[in-house]
Amino acid sequence: MEKFNTNQYPMMSMDDSRFTEETLASEEVFAGRLLRVLRDEVRLPDGHDSIREWVDHPGAVVVVALLDNGKLLFERQYRYPLRRVFIELPAGKIDPGEHVLDTARRELREETGYKAKTWRHLGTMHPCLGYSNERIEIFLAQGLTYIGHELDDGEILEVIELGLHDALLSVRDGEITDAKTITALLWTEKVLSGAWPLPA
Repeated sequence: MEKFNTNQYPMMSMDDSRFTEETLASEEVFAGRLLRVLRDEVRLPDGHDSIREWVDHPGAVVVVALLDNGKLLFERQYRYPLRRVFIELPAGKIDPGEHVLDTARRELREETGYKAKTWRHLGTMHPCLGYSNERIEIFLAQGLTYIGHELDDGEILEVIELGLHDALLSVRDGEITDAKTITALLWTEKVLSGAWPLPA
């Protein structure tokens, strides 16, 4: 994973030691195929002890796949926890030992059937930092070629195309509510408009 120059981000260079919590003990409460749930005893900066319950996540990627016609690839798929279908950008978890770019390439191919000629890492988001260490790496993929789906067993979805403007209207109107998709779309809008330069 690339390293970032904190000198570009003054807020990241500040002294955080007065906020740091010390782990005193850690207990694994649950271990599943994707997630682990832990219950940690911590010492707060003021000297008091407390409990932190949190989810250990392997991390994930989300891909903004830009077609030659100017539209983006989205997926419609059922999400069991909320018992409904959502519109999302292609995404997936990072496998053990896998480089994040390889994850992005794999997920784009598996879920949409496309490969990309050009890849750019746009940034990183932490979708639920209050209770999980999950990070999601945002990628922009261009120069797309369709080569065929390779969906995982049990993965059922529909691939659709939306223009960036229409997708952002869907965010505004509450039709797209997935956090990683919203973040990646807004980031992409800034990059494609020239308001935010692409990372070097």
